[in-house]
Amino acid sequence: MEHTVYIGFGSNMGDLKKNCQWAMDSLSRSGVCMVEKISRLYDTEPVDYEAQDRFMNGAARIRTSLAPRDLLALLKSLEKEAGRTNAGPRFGPRVLDMDILFFGDLVMESGDLEIPHPRLHKRRFVLAPLCDIAPELQHPVLKKTVSALLDKLDDGGKDVMVLEDVLAITA
Repeated sequence: MEHTVYIGFGSNMGDLKKNCQWAMDSLSRSGVCMVEKISRLYDTEPVDYEAQDRFMNGAARIRTSLAPRDLLALLKSLEKEAGRTNAGPRFGPRVLDMDILFFGDLVMESGDLEIPHPRLHKRRFVLAPLCDIAPELQHPVLKKTVSALLDKLDDGGKDVMVLEDVLAITA
Protein backbone atom coordinates (compact mmCIF):
# COMPACT_ATOMS: atom_id res chain seq x y z
CA MET A 1 0.00 0.00 0.00
CA GLU A 2 1.83 3.05 -1.19
CA HIS A 3 -0.56 5.98 -1.74
CA THR A 4 -2.14 8.12 0.97
CA VAL A 5 -5.57 9.21 -0.23
CA TYR A 6 -8.34 11.27 1.33
CA ILE A 7 -11.90 10.23 0.53
CA GLY A 8 -15.12 12.14 1.15
CA PHE A 9 -18.27 10.10 1.75
CA GLY A 10 -21.92 10.77 2.42
CA SER A 11 -25.49 9.54 2.30
CA ASN A 12 -28.97 11.02 2.49
CA MET A 13 -31.17 8.00 1.76
CA GLY A 14 -32.04 5.09 4.03
CA ASP A 15 -30.01 4.39 7.18
CA LEU A 16 -27.34 7.06 6.77
CA LYS A 17 -24.90 5.83 9.40
CA LYS A 18 -25.24 2.24 8.24
CA ASN A 19 -24.56 3.32 4.64
CA CYS A 20 -21.44 5.24 5.66
CA GLN A 21 -20.16 2.41 7.87
CA TRP A 22 -20.78 -0.07 5.03
CA ALA A 23 -18.67 2.13 2.73
CA MET A 24 -15.71 2.16 5.14
CA ASP A 25 -16.04 -1.57 5.85
CA SER A 26 -16.21 -2.32 2.12
CA LEU A 27 -13.06 -0.33 1.45
CA SER A 28 -11.29 -2.28 4.20
CA ARG A 29 -12.55 -5.63 2.86
CA SER A 30 -11.50 -4.78 -0.70
CA GLY A 31 -7.97 -6.03 -0.04
CA VAL A 32 -6.51 -3.01 -1.86
CA CYS A 33 -7.36 -0.25 0.62
CA MET A 34 -6.65 0.23 4.29
CA VAL A 35 -8.78 2.75 6.17
CA GLU A 36 -6.41 4.53 8.55
CA LYS A 37 -8.51 7.34 10.00
CA ILE A 38 -12.14 8.47 9.85
CA SER A 39 -13.48 11.90 10.74
CA ARG A 40 -16.42 12.60 12.95
CA LEU A 41 -19.75 12.44 11.14
CA TYR A 42 -21.60 15.59 10.18
CA ASP A 43 -25.25 16.38 9.57
CA THR A 44 -25.14 18.71 6.56
CA GLU A 45 -27.43 20.83 4.46
CA PRO A 46 -27.61 19.81 0.80
CA VAL A 47 -25.61 21.90 -1.66
CA ASP A 48 -26.39 22.68 -5.32
CA TYR A 49 -29.66 20.68 -5.44
CA GLU A 50 -31.38 21.79 -2.22
CA ALA A 51 -34.80 20.11 -2.55
CA GLN A 52 -33.75 16.95 -0.74
CA ASP A 53 -33.06 15.56 2.73
CA ARG A 54 -29.98 16.48 4.75
CA PHE A 55 -26.82 14.40 4.42
CA MET A 56 -24.53 12.56 6.76
CA ASN A 57 -20.96 13.29 5.63
CA GLY A 58 -17.46 12.39 6.65
CA ALA A 59 -13.92 11.95 5.38
CA ALA A 60 -11.35 9.19 5.64
CA ARG A 61 -7.64 8.76 5.12
CA ILE A 62 -6.82 5.53 3.36
CA ARG A 63 -3.73 3.80 2.02
CA THR A 64 -3.97 2.04 -1.32
CA SER A 65 -1.87 0.44 -4.00
CA LEU A 66 -4.43 1.37 -6.64
CA ALA A 67 -3.87 3.99 -9.31
CA PRO A 68 -6.32 6.93 -9.24
CA ARG A 69 -8.59 5.63 -12.02
CA ASP A 70 -8.71 2.16 -10.47
CA LEU A 71 -9.62 3.65 -7.10
CA LEU A 72 -12.35 5.71 -8.75
CA ALA A 73 -13.70 2.54 -10.38
CA LEU A 74 -13.74 0.80 -6.98
CA LEU A 75 -15.58 3.72 -5.34
CA LYS A 76 -18.18 3.82 -8.13
CA SER A 77 -18.70 0.05 -7.92
CA LEU A 78 -19.24 0.31 -4.15
CA GLU A 79 -21.75 3.14 -4.64
CA LYS A 80 -23.66 0.98 -7.12
CA GLU A 81 -23.51 -2.06 -4.82
CA ALA A 82 -24.96 0.10 -2.02
CA GLY A 83 -27.92 0.95 -4.26
CA ARG A 84 -26.93 4.22 -5.89
CA THR A 85 -28.40 4.84 -9.32
CA ASN A 86 -27.86 7.61 -11.83
CA ALA A 87 -31.58 8.38 -11.89
CA GLY A 88 -32.70 11.79 -10.70
CA PRO A 89 -31.08 15.22 -10.76
CA ARG A 90 -27.34 15.87 -10.60
CA PHE A 91 -26.32 16.35 -6.94
CA GLY A 92 -29.66 14.79 -5.99
CA PRO A 93 -30.43 12.19 -3.28
CA ARG A 94 -27.90 9.37 -2.92
CA VAL A 95 -27.69 6.18 -0.89
CA LEU A 96 -23.91 6.55 -1.01
CA ASP A 97 -21.52 9.07 -2.48
CA MET A 98 -17.74 8.65 -2.32
CA ASP A 99 -15.19 10.99 -3.86
CA ILE A 100 -11.42 11.13 -4.10
CA LEU A 101 -10.50 14.44 -2.46
CA PHE A 102 -6.70 14.20 -2.48
CA PHE A 103 -4.42 11.49 -3.85
CA GLY A 104 -1.06 12.27 -2.27
CA ASP A 105 0.06 15.53 -3.83
CA LEU A 106 -1.11 14.46 -7.30
CA VAL A 107 -2.68 17.08 -9.56
CA MET A 108 -4.54 15.69 -12.56
CA GLU A 109 -7.50 16.47 -14.80
CA SER A 110 -8.74 13.94 -17.27
CA GLY A 111 -12.30 13.28 -18.34
CA ASP A 112 -14.34 12.15 -15.34
CA LEU A 113 -11.55 12.45 -12.78
CA GLU A 114 -10.00 15.61 -11.37
CA ILE A 115 -7.61 15.52 -8.41
CA PRO A 116 -7.73 17.34 -6.08
CA HIS A 117 -11.53 17.29 -6.15
CA PRO A 118 -12.51 20.46 -8.05
CA ARG A 119 -15.10 21.72 -5.54
CA LEU A 120 -13.67 20.61 -2.19
CA HIS A 121 -12.42 24.11 -1.29
CA LYS A 122 -15.98 25.47 -1.70
CA ARG A 123 -17.76 22.92 0.49
CA ARG A 124 -18.01 23.07 4.24
CA PHE A 125 -19.35 19.49 4.34
CA VAL A 126 -16.00 18.35 2.89
CA LEU A 127 -13.62 20.73 4.66
CA ALA A 128 -15.00 20.28 8.19
CA PRO A 129 -14.50 16.48 8.22
CA LEU A 130 -11.12 16.85 6.52
CA CYS A 131 -10.05 19.23 9.30
CA ASP A 132 -10.82 16.49 11.83
CA ILE A 133 -8.23 14.17 10.31
CA ALA A 134 -5.75 16.40 8.43
CA PRO A 135 -6.06 20.12 9.27
CA GLU A 136 -2.51 20.86 8.05
CA LEU A 137 -2.91 18.98 4.75
CA GLN A 138 -1.97 21.41 2.00
CA HIS A 139 -3.98 21.75 -1.19
CA PRO A 140 -1.36 21.20 -3.92
CA VAL A 141 -2.90 23.78 -6.27
CA LEU A 142 -4.23 26.47 -3.91
CA LYS A 143 -1.18 26.16 -1.59
CA LYS A 144 -3.36 26.57 1.51
CA THR A 145 -4.04 24.12 4.32
CA VAL A 146 -7.43 22.51 4.70
CA SER A 147 -7.96 24.46 7.93
CA ALA A 148 -7.11 27.77 6.19
CA LEU A 149 -9.56 26.95 3.40
CA LEU A 150 -12.28 26.24 5.98
CA ASP A 151 -11.52 29.45 7.91
CA LYS A 152 -11.87 31.56 4.74
CA LEU A 153 -14.89 29.74 3.32
CA ASP A 154 -17.85 31.89 2.33
CA ASP A 155 -20.59 29.44 1.42
CA GLY A 156 -23.60 31.46 2.46
CA GLY A 157 -23.68 29.89 5.93
CA LYS A 158 -24.46 26.31 4.92
CA ASP A 159 -25.39 24.39 8.05
CA VAL A 160 -22.92 21.67 9.09
CA MET A 161 -23.34 20.09 12.54
CA VAL A 162 -21.09 17.55 14.24
CA LEU A 163 -22.93 14.38 15.23
CA GLU A 164 -22.16 12.18 18.21
CA ASP A 165 -22.05 9.17 15.88
CA VAL A 166 -18.68 7.70 14.96
CA LEU A 167 -17.71 4.95 12.56
CA ALA A 168 -15.48 2.03 13.43
CA ILE A 169 -12.35 1.21 11.50
CA THR A 170 -12.44 -2.47 10.61
CA ALA A 171 -9.50 -4.59 9.56
